[in-house]
Amino acid sequence: MSELIPRDTCQTSNDYNGSDNLRILAVFMILISSALGAFFPLLSSKYSFIKLPNWCFFIAKFFGSGVIVATAFIHLLEPASDALTNDCLGGTFADYPWAFGICLMSLFFLFFSEICSHYFILRAYGNEDHSHFPSGNDDSKLSDVDSDKNTETRISNHRDIESGSFIRDAGPTSGNSFIPGRDHYSHDAVHQDPSQLGTPAESSDKENYANQIFAVSILEFGIVFHSVFIGLSLAVAGEEFKTLFVVLIFHQMFEGLGLGTRLAETNWPKSKKLTPWIMALGYSITTPISTAIGIGVRHSFLPESRKALIVNGVFDAFSAGILIYTGLVELMAHEFLYSSTFKQKDGLKRMLLAYLCMATGAGIMALLGKWA
Repeated sequence: MSELIPRDTCQTSNDYNGSDNLRILAVFMILISSALGAFFPLLSSKYSFIKLPNWCFFIAKFFGSGVIVATAFIHLLEPASDALTNDCLGGTFADYPWAFGICLMSLFFLFFSEICSHYFILRAYGNEDHSHFPSGNDDSKLSDVDSDKNTETRISNHRDIESGSFIRDAGPTSGNSFIPGRDHYSHDAVHQDPSQLGTPAESSDKENYANQIFAVSILEFGIVFHSVFIGLSLAVAGEEFKTLFVVLIFHQMFEGLGLGTRLAETNWPKSKKLTPWIMALGYSITTPISTAIGIGVRHSFLPESRKALIVNGVFDAFSAGILIYTGLVELMAHEFLYSSTFKQKDGLKRMLLAYLCMATGAGIMALLGKWA
């Protein structure tokens, strides 16, 4: 019977090898680098008296988007897979790729949460007006509508807007023919472009305002969990401590940059002007605090024990799903396809520059994955 109970055959000691002063220094160095990354976009945004050139925020924004995408795949999903496929775990962990399964479940859970929140947000704003629609139970009214071509056209256009398929300047159409997928990108007009907005009160009829706040909160949630385990692992690292220390300084700065640009871009209501600063501070102190805790328990914390591997792997996989969804949908697709950012005269040039910044951020973050 006892053989059926899995034994903890994983690590029974950590690699801690002293250098307490350097580890304490790491707490403050990582705090500074994390804060620089997270607060720089806020300091250069409309929320600050410090006004940097627009190109600074432009580069930081798209560089940060690339960093987030690379973090999801290289710094979260891959370590999660390593942790949950460790030979010492055995059992179900050896029979199924749980890291990828959890990541997939996380992605679908986030998508479900967002579509539900989007539905209730629309209802809360009350921006749907169906007063000119005929009653579904009144056949005579439906007949009148069918006989009134102008009314039919207005209703058809309204339904197109409601379904997100309104086509601007689409040109003449023949009859009432429907072409699935026609002008796929034309519905960008109904998406909220943060750079084009004034105050939240002015944009209460926009579908994405509250969803932005939801998305940036989820983004911080995913990043913060990742930062906790990074700090704990750094505190008890062995011979690789110095290399890991240097790499994590840049890692935290770039990751903070990705989060900070999204905090700065969200149109927070006046009553919540301090919220982005508090969220940036929360990210900045998470890894230093977890590193300090790791130093405190350096003789007992085992980063590769059975429990630690499972907890770390599950949370990394869950966070990976969050960042993959956020990076691909909220950052890449929204910014490049659905917003009006690149619709100016020099739009192609700006788009290519933004793409280059994003690819650079992803490339550098992916390269850091060689060491951390």
